[in-house]
Amino acid sequence: MAFKNSPFRFQMVDVSLLDPDPAHVRQSINEEALKGLTNAVRKLGIIQPIVVRPAADDRYSVIAGERRRQAAIQAGETQVPVIVRDCSDEDALEVRVFENIGLGVRSALEPRDMATAIQAIAQRFASPEEAAQYFGRAPTWLAQATAAANLSEKVTALLDAGKISSTGAAVQLEKLARKNEAKAESLIEQIEQLPDGEKMSKKDMDEVLAVAPASSEPTEAAPSPVAPAPAVNQPEPAAAAMDTPPREAPPDAPQPTPTPRTKVNPGKVKLVAELLGLSEEDEETILARLIDEFLSLRGG
Repeated sequence: MAFKNSPFRFQMVDVSLLDPDPAHVRQSINEEALKGLTNAVRKLGIIQPIVVRPAADDRYSVIAGERRRQAAIQAGETQVPVIVRDCSDEDALEVRVFENIGLGVRSALEPRDMATAIQAIAQRFASPEEAAQYFGRAPTWLAQATAAANLSEKVTALLDAGKISSTGAAVQLEKLARKNEAKAESLIEQIEQLPDGEKMSKKDMDEVLAVAPASSEPTEAAPSPVAPAPAVNQPEPAAAAMDTPPREAPPDAPQPTPTPRTKVNPGKVKLVAELLGLSEEDEETILARLIDEFLSLRGG
């Protein structure tokens, strides 16, 4: 009988009666990543029942939910919810593959929806530090995770109108507004005038940020009675203080070779983005989240 037509029943089962399937496609589980799931299970219990099939001696073999089984054990759970279904080895393999490649089985929340939900939970706590601790993350993660929930009305309107390519690009525009409000307002006006169907991409936003000054506040330069000399003849601070002659670069000095940027596999970027619930275009946000995850796991 096909899996979709097989009878099933829901029940609570002693977690000690659940056995991993030696033929499971997931042969390795990242112990550090499992800590996050364990933290969730400890606070909320098993949200999604583990799918199992009957085995010998009144025991059960896990079809889908091996990570949940291990997290429940580490969290000290004794009873876990399961759905029991008779299933062939062939069907069990297909269930595991389809569940994990995400073909409609499970889909990450849109970044703004996720950010809004996390912020709603965080507001229950007295401080960002307490909220981050509840999630088992660092406070820096909380700020990053809720950034998309605090977009301005103008940026939100552009994102809803499809004139900004992703939530990540919208967050970048908000960052620009904090650094240089005038530059951000000018860019928003340019985006508003884009023809229908055209949008500002994350790449274009990065290019704007790369040339934007760090602050819109003017800085007062120290007066100088003498026009500055070319850069290669500029004295170093220590030399200038002692009125020593400027040092010139040797004519045949080798120029430093720029370090080539390592090319990241796009498939891996997409996978990490899906796991974090982010847009795959937003590589900067993905990197920031990964750094926060690493620091939280290391106790940073």
